[in-house]
Amino acid sequence: MTKKNNITFGAERLSIEDVVAISAGAAASMNSAPEYVAKIDRSVAFLERLLKEEGVIYGVTTGYGDSCTVAIPPNLVDELPLHLTRFHGCGLGDILTHEQSRAVLATRLCSLAQGMSGVSHDLLNQITTLINHDIAPRIPQEGSVGASGDLTPLSYLAAALIGERDVLYKGEIRETKDVFDELNIKPITLRPKEGLALMNGTSVMTALACLAYKRAEYLAQLCTKITAMVSVGIHGNDFHFDEALFAVKPHPGQQQIAAWLRDDLQAERPPRNSDRLQDRYSLRCAPHVIGVVQDSLPWLRQLIENELNSANDNPIIDGDNERVLHGGHFYGGHIAMAMDTLKTGVANLADLLDRQMAQLMDYKFNNGLPYNLTGAEGERKPINHGFKAVQIGISAWTAEALKHTMPASVFSRSTECHNQDKVSMGTIAARDCLRVLELTEQVAAASMLAGIQAIELRKRQNELDEHHMSDNLKAIRDSILSEFEMVIEDRPLEAELRHFMQRIQQRHWSLY
Repeated sequence: MTKKNNITFGAERLSIEDVVAISAGAAASMNSAPEYVAKIDRSVAFLERLLKEEGVIYGVTTGYGDSCTVAIPPNLVDELPLHLTRFHGCGLGDILTHEQSRAVLATRLCSLAQGMSGVSHDLLNQITTLINHDIAPRIPQEGSVGASGDLTPLSYLAAALIGERDVLYKGEIRETKDVFDELNIKPITLRPKEGLALMNGTSVMTALACLAYKRAEYLAQLCTKITAMVSVGIHGNDFHFDEALFAVKPHPGQQQIAAWLRDDLQAERPPRNSDRLQDRYSLRCAPHVIGVVQDSLPWLRQLIENELNSANDNPIIDGDNERVLHGGHFYGGHIAMAMDTLKTGVANLADLLDRQMAQLMDYKFNNGLPYNLTGAEGERKPINHGFKAVQIGISAWTAEALKHTMPASVFSRSTECHNQDKVSMGTIAARDCLRVLELTEQVAAASMLAGIQAIELRKRQNELDEHHMSDNLKAIRDSILSEFEMVIEDRPLEAELRHFMQRIQQRHWSLY
């Protein structure tokens, strides 16, 4: 897929890849077509006319949430959105990364650019300005129940637009006002509906979901590649991935994983002799485990991209038909379901690799490899321990990943005077998913190095058939070995594990 350098908002539907591109530094622009500009203008004009006619509009001429019965005096209506942004400035926990915060800017802009939220061109352009100047709001991760949207974290985005609180700029946390003064950016003044439009939506959870999706998509491929490495290293049976075998259980994602394994292992060649007719499940059933994630991706994409391209605040402002529609589109249930599902599938990838590593390290099961994959020989072999501690780490990271698979969406809490009495917990689900992804990437980095070590040990023992590996598999092996020296004498591996984990997160290798 061609990488985009500029993403246009308010035109066609955006994709997960568009959000990821913005997070990685792509520029943003607004649709300048006259019909689109007119649509935004009609929505704003309709709201202004309603205010002059003293119409009752939730969050514009009334208080918020349980305070919706409280009428706001006309002379205070303009101050209400400022108070909304300020009293929600109570987020805690770790801060979203610069990349994650840019993704939030993209997802909120995409929602507001639908033209159904009553926001002005000034607001849309201000978000675009932040993106293009690489100014990311400083957003604490914790404090959202996922309905009425991501109120607290999105208040930090709203605050940045008006020149308040802090932003991430050039690797530092700076006061927004100072950065704006430096760059000659003028803070905007929020119109009556705009504070609510900015904050009352699902954009933080959706941004994190877009980033999580791309990481999971890559991990499914990487786990397939690692499985091929382990199969080569352990002298596994290629016929477990036979095309005719998978034709009778036709899950397309599962079939894709099996096909990739056949290609990696050049499995059209006659199978090698093996003492085991059937490999243990972590090899034999790898397409079935990884295939569950692969088959889930199209469904998860649909949920995430529909949410991304929705107007998800309340009320909806239909300027074309001059209606104010009160509802609950801020509810993040679809993202919660997507993230609870994805984190379970990804944790299963960690568990799969953990079991493969248990086989690979154990001389009782690894078909003649040295215990713990130690590369030491002769009299130095007894004092060297190869990947022993790494395998313990893999088990620890896997256990923690599995622990995080408890679905967040079932932990709804009634809050805000029982107005928000059923909430999605979508943002917590997304944060959990990112943690599971990180732990699984740690497992994958360690497993990948162990798989390479096993292949190199076979090569040293003159037991490696180079023709049994695809050109792509050999290229990735060679790429890793250019940055990783086979473990012969014991050495600390933390720095190398962190390096290759970063490579994974950068999606450094073209896998399939």
